[in-house]
Amino acid sequence: MIDNIPDTKSSPGSDGSRRHPTGPPPSSTAGHRRRRGRIRATLEAYLLLAPSLAGLLMFLVAPIVGVVVISFFDWNLMGTPRFVGLANYREMMGDSEVWRAMRNTVYYVLLNIPAQTVLALLLALAMNRKLQGLKVLRVLFVLPWMAMPVALGIVWSWAFDPQHGVVNQFLALFGVDGPAWLSSTGWAMPVLASVNIWQYTGYTMLFLLAGLQSIPESLYEAADLDGAGTVQRFFRITLPLLRPSMFFVLVTNTIGSFQMFDTVYVMTQGGPGGSTDTMNYHIYQQAFQLFRTGYASALAMLLFAVILLVTAVQLLYFRKRTIYDFS
Repeated sequence: MIDNIPDTKSSPGSDGSRRHPTGPPPSSTAGHRRRRGRIRATLEAYLLLAPSLAGLLMFLVAPIVGVVVISFFDWNLMGTPRFVGLANYREMMGDSEVWRAMRNTVYYVLLNIPAQTVLALLLALAMNRKLQGLKVLRVLFVLPWMAMPVALGIVWSWAFDPQHGVVNQFLALFGVDGPAWLSSTGWAMPVLASVNIWQYTGYTMLFLLAGLQSIPESLYEAADLDGAGTVQRFFRITLPLLRPSMFFVLVTNTIGSFQMFDTVYVMTQGGPGGSTDTMNYHIYQQAFQLFRTGYASALAMLLFAVILLVTAVQLLYFRKRTIYDFS
């Protein structure tokens, strides 16, 4: 009777013999295949990213590392670099021209960013309507951004010429005697800021317009049912939900303003009396006119630190005040 009890640990084959599992469990094989799939997908991703990563390393990371290293040397681009340690940084801290250039740069940023952002927002609100012809206007507003800054600098230099410029000729129609704009220490920097505002306001408008169009219309409909007016809808719905776009344009425009160079180089070359000598232009003078590459690299590190600090402040401000999910 005991011999007739079936064995539950193995199943008989067709020939009556008992079969025992010889391969790995199905779960182990499936896990091995998944791991190989993940490895293959990772390798394919790195192969696709390799050209971009190579460009990033060669044209961004390597130059930054080079600037950091050169800032500890005295080098004129031709001779043998001489290690000087922190001497360039100590000289920079006591150089009054450096801090004048930094003040000019901050002044330019304060002139440019608020005016450009407000004008771009007003244009975006005006363009965010379903009216015929607005697409053509959007293109016209963006056209100045597509022009070369050097060419624009030359054109605006002619426009602000004190004798034959169209700006002073226009003011003369109203009996106003226009100043020598680019020769005045008080007017030169506002003129440079106005040129930048004119060129980049339309470009900034595009991002704010995209942000406006991403706000659900149902929120405005609900506000209308609650009796909210235009001003209330703007400050309670539009402005809070526009913060992702606002954060992007403020960060990128601020970084670009701190690095402003082309307009200064073409229109004023740092004058008059150093009133438009910005940090980027001062770095250019030290590196390629006075051939003090190590000192210019130290100045570049100072500018980098200031931009990093300002960007960090902007990030901290917007991080807890920004809504990305409108659902």
